[in-house]
Amino acid sequence: MAVSDRVKSGPEKAPHRSLWKALGLTDEELKLPLIGVVSAKSECVPGHNHLNNIAQAVKDGIRLAGGVPVEFPAIGVCDGIAMGHVGMKYSLASRELIADSCESMAIAHGFDGMVFIPNCDKIVPGMLMAARRLNLPAMVISGGPMMPGRMPGGSGDMDLNSVFEAVGAYKAGKMDDTQLNAVESAACPGCGSCSGMFTANSMNCITEVIGMALPGNGTIAAVDAARIRLAKKTGMRVVELVREGLTPEKIMTESAFRNALCLDMALGCSTNTVLHLPAIAHEAGIDFDLNWVNEASAKVPNLCHLAPAGHHHVIDLHLAGGVMGVLSELKGRGLLDENALTVSGMTLGEEISLSKNYNHEVIRPFDEPYSPTGGLMILRGNLAPDGAVVKRSAVAKEMLVHEGPARVFNSEDEAIAAIYAGQIKPGDVVVIRYEGPKGGPGMREMLMPTATICGMGLDKTVALITDGRFSGATRGAAIGHVSPEAAVGGPIALVKNGDKIAIDMKNYSVNLLVSDEELEKRRKSFTPVVHETSGYLSRYARLVSSADEGAVLK
Repeated sequence: MAVSDRVKSGPEKAPHRSLWKALGLTDEELKLPLIGVVSAKSECVPGHNHLNNIAQAVKDGIRLAGGVPVEFPAIGVCDGIAMGHVGMKYSLASRELIADSCESMAIAHGFDGMVFIPNCDKIVPGMLMAARRLNLPAMVISGGPMMPGRMPGGSGDMDLNSVFEAVGAYKAGKMDDTQLNAVESAACPGCGSCSGMFTANSMNCITEVIGMALPGNGTIAAVDAARIRLAKKTGMRVVELVREGLTPEKIMTESAFRNALCLDMALGCSTNTVLHLPAIAHEAGIDFDLNWVNEASAKVPNLCHLAPAGHHHVIDLHLAGGVMGVLSELKGRGLLDENALTVSGMTLGEEISLSKNYNHEVIRPFDEPYSPTGGLMILRGNLAPDGAVVKRSAVAKEMLVHEGPARVFNSEDEAIAAIYAGQIKPGDVVVIRYEGPKGGPGMREMLMPTATICGMGLDKTVALITDGRFSGATRGAAIGHVSPEAAVGGPIALVKNGDKIAIDMKNYSVNLLVSDEELEKRRKSFTPVVHETSGYLSRYARLVSSADEGAVLK
């Protein structure tokens, strides 16, 4: 019995069929598989502005394969537009809304299978969470990356991070109004997810290796007709998945998540993957251990330096061989479970065998990496007993080991004001707290402070530590997801201005150089700062777990 029979089959379902017919479906169509097509098309997000084209191609593919597509929408927050103000509190929180709404629509309407069409940061993991929760035959096809921007007469590629860093240069007196306007007008040339290896593209690439999207999903440009062809193939293939009974339960296994971490390390993905992969794994009943991150980092070298770590962009990665080209450098080395299933019907190993590394500048050979260790790492110490994350591949070598005085702020807004005022000096460790999942609430990204620090030329002398998180575009010694967070009494809440903080990425540690006795004394007089909330954020703050658990709702 098909899932959709509960909404279309038998005499008692005549009222249901009447409503389907009111939507234009025929008796013939009602005998075919019903495929839900959830599109996050929006005029709010450049990465989603063109998703109607992707959705139409998916629906064409479904019809070609003998299915019936039924489209419905999903929300999506543009992190860049939400950045640096109260709107960012809603970004991570929207992930759960997306997952819940997809679940609601799919079950209420009895779909036999699903195609998820995301592109940007929280939409991808939110839909993957829904896919595993529903456990219907399902596939993901994203909108693809934006092309990099270029200034008139310029020779170098630009991206959104270029604009944030330009603000820092402007504040430091290194750029005037005309120059700033030129940068902001050129950096983001059109539709697609921001062009570097930021969170959106990180998650879209990971979706390939986790087995839920066809090869090319993470790297084919938004403006490339190959993206439309991939969408049609996705639509055709999902109907076959329904007939085969191949569900996410058989694909999104522990091996798939470990494979995802291998790609994560090789690519140098966003620190936000360390939030999203545990959250997706949670839906699968898999206990994602943060120690897996460092285990993978120790084994898998960093092979790519895409923006913000370097000057290459996702289009360069695609032309070099894409995700499978990266994995071709890892194949046969005992790092991947090459027998893991994918939605293509092939194993991961079979998919990798169809590609290769075409450009050793963009994808370094395994034995000639940028770094022998992976792009991300988990730090622990008395400042972060339950862990913190840093994108090591985007940290200047001068800052891998650093000790300096704390400059403490109880919100991102306070920190930005101090940075703009020129109050942060070389050697400082900026501490931004009460920005965690509960304390924010919503765990804001900190691209504005980190990019401004970089734009001022302080990225090789100043570190930033927060219980909030960072944009995938962030570079520098930016340590986030400090757990436990300040709002629940984590050690970061006890830091005072002038305390020395020691960072040692070579030994995976971050420590507050204050005695246990002094910390206990401070704890006895500790009162948390409370950021007043209402509406959805109030409910979110009550239910959300810590960053080391993926900030899922419990």
